[in-house]
Amino acid sequence: YSGGMKRRLNIGIGLLHRPRLLILDEPTVGVDPQSRNAILSSVEHLGEAGMAVLYTTHYMEEAERLCDRVGIIDEGTVIAEGTRRELVALVGQRDLVHLNGSGDLAAAVIALESLDGVDKATATDHHLEIVVADARQQLPGLLATASTAGASIDGVDVVEPDLEAVFLKLTGKALRE
Repeated sequence: YSGGMKRRLNIGIGLLHRPRLLILDEPTVGVDPQSRNAILSSVEHLGEAGMAVLYTTHYMEEAERLCDRVGIIDEGTVIAEGTRRELVALVGQRDLVHLNGSGDLAAAVIALESLDGVDKATATDHHLEIVVADARQQLPGLLATASTAGASIDGVDVVEPDLEAVFLKLTGKALRE
């Protein structure tokens, strides 16, 4: 049997007695992408069905996909715990908003930098980059301000910090170091 099939079988056996808490220790290590996706889907369904799952992983994208709350452990000690947003706020990471457009981008930068919550705004040929604390909340104001300043915006992209950035900031170490 493949590693993925063995992992899925282990999860199935762990579910036979219908536990209230399922503990999964790195269930996707060493499995192929298809098996990994099957395992992740199964864990998602368990959570949606109300089962508590304690999930350990080195793969931050798995934690972001599956977990309501995340604990970051460094050298055997929990150094931070919370939702993804709480952890991002804890380390002071910021969202990056990319606005594609034309018009008076230099005036837009000046106007954007005067807004509360904007850490930095820069412009290139057809692009504005704005660093903010909470892009979801601030985006309507950013768009209105850029437009009022003479910029014509035709595209928006928001890059939020991920758990890997939080991990690196908290531990000062790369993953798997």
